[in-house]
Amino acid sequence: MTDEPILRDAWARLDALAARPGAPSIRALFAADPDRARRFTARLGDLTLDLSKTAIDGETLVALLDLAYAAGLDGFRQRLFAGAMVNPTEGRAAMHMALRSHAGDGLMALDEKASVLAAAERDRMHGFVARIHDGSLRGATGERFDTVVNVGIGGSDLGPLMATEALTLARGGRMAARFLSNVDGTGAAGILRACDPARTLVLVASKTFTTDETMSNARALRSWIAASLGEDAVGAHFAALSTNAAAVAAFGIAPERMFGFRDWVGGRFSLWSPVGLSIALAAGWEAFQAMLDGGRHMDAHFRDADLADNLPVLLALTGIWHASVLGYGQHCVLAYDDRLRRFPAFLQQLEMESNGKSVRLDGTAVTRPTCPVLFGEPGTNAQHSFMQLVHQGTRIVPVDFILAARPDHDRPEAHLVLAANAFAQAAALLQGKTLAAVTAEMRASGVAEADIARIAPHRVFAGDRPSTTLLFERLDAFSLGRLIALYEHKVAVQGFLWGINSFDQWGVELGKVLAKGILPDLTPNLTEGAAPGAHDASTAALIARFHALRET
Repeated sequence: MTDEPILRDAWARLDALAARPGAPSIRALFAADPDRARRFTARLGDLTLDLSKTAIDGETLVALLDLAYAAGLDGFRQRLFAGAMVNPTEGRAAMHMALRSHAGDGLMALDEKASVLAAAERDRMHGFVARIHDGSLRGATGERFDTVVNVGIGGSDLGPLMATEALTLARGGRMAARFLSNVDGTGAAGILRACDPARTLVLVASKTFTTDETMSNARALRSWIAASLGEDAVGAHFAALSTNAAAVAAFGIAPERMFGFRDWVGGRFSLWSPVGLSIALAAGWEAFQAMLDGGRHMDAHFRDADLADNLPVLLALTGIWHASVLGYGQHCVLAYDDRLRRFPAFLQQLEMESNGKSVRLDGTAVTRPTCPVLFGEPGTNAQHSFMQLVHQGTRIVPVDFILAARPDHDRPEAHLVLAANAFAQAAALLQGKTLAAVTAEMRASGVAEADIARIAPHRVFAGDRPSTTLLFERLDAFSLGRLIALYEHKVAVQGFLWGINSFDQWGVELGKVLAKGILPDLTPNLTEGAAPGAHDASTAALIARFHALRET
């Protein structure tokens, strides 16, 4: 796609703008334009996106929008919402938007009535959640369920975990929620110690019901329930979020406890589907539905708004400017809200699994950097760890600051301190601190000239380091859904402009395949007499050392 002349010209124009003397200087843009903060801010209701603290000026923004128009982004939006095959390597649509749509919205996925199918399964979920909450559906001993354990990995864990924490950390929930993903047995051991089997409902989240890590953990919890309550109790304490009816039945889960979704829903986009059942059970159905409504609201904005006023498009174009034109290879997300402490981890999968690609849709190699390495933590914790690198390191790291104006707790003064820190960090990245300013400050404090010469260079901040800020009224279920959908659409726009497929994930497969070949060599008692597998010299040596350490 990027070989087409009109696109080559659009990229070349961006390169030329980036090559201008002083082009990355953000302070200079503010000095030249007193109205910059207003002109580079976009809004959707209470949601405010401030792009002014980036090195994007009016000419650059026009060039970025020209790139989007030249690539045919308007047509991509139409195809996406029409349910066309936008995932050609797997022959699928990408219609996760239908999961938060109404039955009458008419969204299709190829030839399937996606809105209708999603609404029907959502009604089944709602009924199940209602029966759990009102006590009409109980455990094998007659006890009411007070804990839900979600067993999944990747998109079947990160999304539900993030959303459940966001919606229950401040106000509590209808049920306690625990999440088991890592195949490391310590995770399961911790859950078994903390939970009462008679009051625990286990959700096994695996579309195929064959995911190695998930099924290993599911079998561990099944054995726990069977040993504690009897084999006949298994069916009363499990539900499946899957489409493999035969495997689910063989596990001991009845069909009415299986909730499925179609292949036009990718794992990292699936928290809106039955994979989000743990969210509904823990936070309540009203909260889950409000989260869906927030996502649907952002869908309508992304689908209908002009590109120049479109928040997902503007956020995506800013990332394109940073990663693909200026060459910034890292990106940081700082959510100044402890309820969003898992949001960066969720975005790591959403962005890096979607767009961490080096091959375009036509099979040729990409010619520009695609997805940056994403990391993050809650503010203000990050200020005392990796923000040292962001402020004074040798790499420029763009930052997304995320903040709600109203807290959801009874310590308003603490929220003001939190907000002050968020705004100050963004201002510090922009303004920096010159050697002259540091020197003057130290002299005013009476520091000796020799000490000034020795210490002052260490207190200099280069500044001109870019950030965007997402500010909204309060973090509730609706605004959370809107925020998640904003980043989903940002990812899709960037993948389209890079000419890659944001909706497949072949890169996760190779290690899983190789693990199956290594496992027999780690369990020689299961393969007595068999020759070791063929491994590279390093892997073979590590396997040998592993056995030696186990024998000591």
